[in-house]
Amino acid sequence: MTSSAKTLDGGWGWVIVAACFMAQFLAYGAPQSVGVLYPEWLHIFQEGKGMTAWVGSLVSGVGLIASPVCSACVDNFGARPVTIFSGVMVAGGLMLSAFAPNVQFLIFSYGIVVGLGCGLVYAATLTITCQYFDKRRGLALGIVTTGTSFGAFIYATAQNELIVLFGLDGCLLIVGALALNLMACAGFMRPLNMPGYYLKQKAALERDNDEQLFEKPPLDELKIAPGSSSTADPEKALMMAKELLITIDGKDLVIQTEKKQGGLLATSAVVKVIKKKWRAYSKYMHAMADIMHDRVLVAFCVSVFLFSLGAFPPVLFMEDVAQSQGLIDGVSIVPLVSIVAIGTGVGKLALGTLADVRWINSIYLYAVTLFAAGISLLLIPITKSYFGLQVLSALVGFFSGNWSLTSYITTQIVGLEKLTQAHGILMCFGGFGIVLGPPVVGCFFDWTQSYDLAFYFSGTCVLLGGFTLFLLALPCWDRRKSESCRPDIQYTSSCDKVASVA
Repeated sequence: MTSSAKTLDGGWGWVIVAACFMAQFLAYGAPQSVGVLYPEWLHIFQEGKGMTAWVGSLVSGVGLIASPVCSACVDNFGARPVTIFSGVMVAGGLMLSAFAPNVQFLIFSYGIVVGLGCGLVYAATLTITCQYFDKRRGLALGIVTTGTSFGAFIYATAQNELIVLFGLDGCLLIVGALALNLMACAGFMRPLNMPGYYLKQKAALERDNDEQLFEKPPLDELKIAPGSSSTADPEKALMMAKELLITIDGKDLVIQTEKKQGGLLATSAVVKVIKKKWRAYSKYMHAMADIMHDRVLVAFCVSVFLFSLGAFPPVLFMEDVAQSQGLIDGVSIVPLVSIVAIGTGVGKLALGTLADVRWINSIYLYAVTLFAAGISLLLIPITKSYFGLQVLSALVGFFSGNWSLTSYITTQIVGLEKLTQAHGILMCFGGFGIVLGPPVVGCFFDWTQSYDLAFYFSGTCVLLGGFTLFLLALPCWDRRKSESCRPDIQYTSSCDKVASVA
């Protein structure tokens, strides 16, 4: 399978978009609407708001922190196997949370297990979408990432009803069962390029006999019926041999090696494999370190961290803000979390479409969204009506739709070849911000018994992130660098010019 221009921006790519949309809908629906469950956990476990907030922050932040690892998994095994495995993790974590005896158990089952599963889904869906689209990449990513917002909107209202009908435990069990459909979404994620794991297996099959760690099985083990057309076609027989060899696990390899070469040589072969793996991982880490030398990418990472630190807490605390200020009794039919989700979905589509416009600089567009989101957060403490909170929730949600721009901007900065590594680093910064944001805001409330100082802190962080990105992305930095390097290049004759070019 090789990529070509004919497969991009259409055809099966739109099937990939639909499958990735549903995958993010199923994976992120419950975690993005965790604000609905937050008051229930406060009532049941009677813990502080800072401690309970760790559950909601970890479920959204752990997956992003582990993005480099998740991206490496997608590179090696492909989007389809990773999505299938993530479906088991998300569903298992949600169902396990139904039996949580305390907040500490929830931090593990809901925060870490579900969070890691969501991180794998996020890396897989964005990577395969970028592979299938070029000119319409912004629109495709906008549609895919809208799945999280649409899921948060549906799940926020649905979880309220499920809690009333079946209780909190029954709600988590039903939501976990729905998450198993992630494995069905994975079936449509046909890889455009062969994943790294299969390339390694192919390379291993082509080694010389003295470098092989296992011997090829005899032809009778391929289970080819005598007289069939496959026996007459050596290429088909070789393909079946490759498929059989790929399924051999590590234990079988060691056993076959010991039979052939003895225990001492088998040990040396294993050491050789370990050294080779270590060199590959070292090369991968050096490549990631080289990426961080880009000034714009570093500024983008800092801005994403500050935005995540300040803009995510409203998603978790907005409902509690309205209840603590006495603006509403209980939970409304359309919770504030759902309004944030609606705004985020609209923002992702609108901002993703704007990113495809040629004369719009996507980096500056992202900075503008940070400025607007920061101002909206600063207005929350001075709002004394529920309608005002609804409007500000919609605004914060709309400008939080800039998440659809992250892959687009990262591709522009480092290129498609380094997208998975750079995007993994970027999401790691965002994950740390999401993990730290809600506990910090919860501690501010436990300290002052008010959300005012917490939201002033959040708005300031977001504004600082926008200012940092806008300042460091200015083209004048590149001009100064080129001007400083220009006097060092002096040519005395045409021969020197030719020699320097050579």
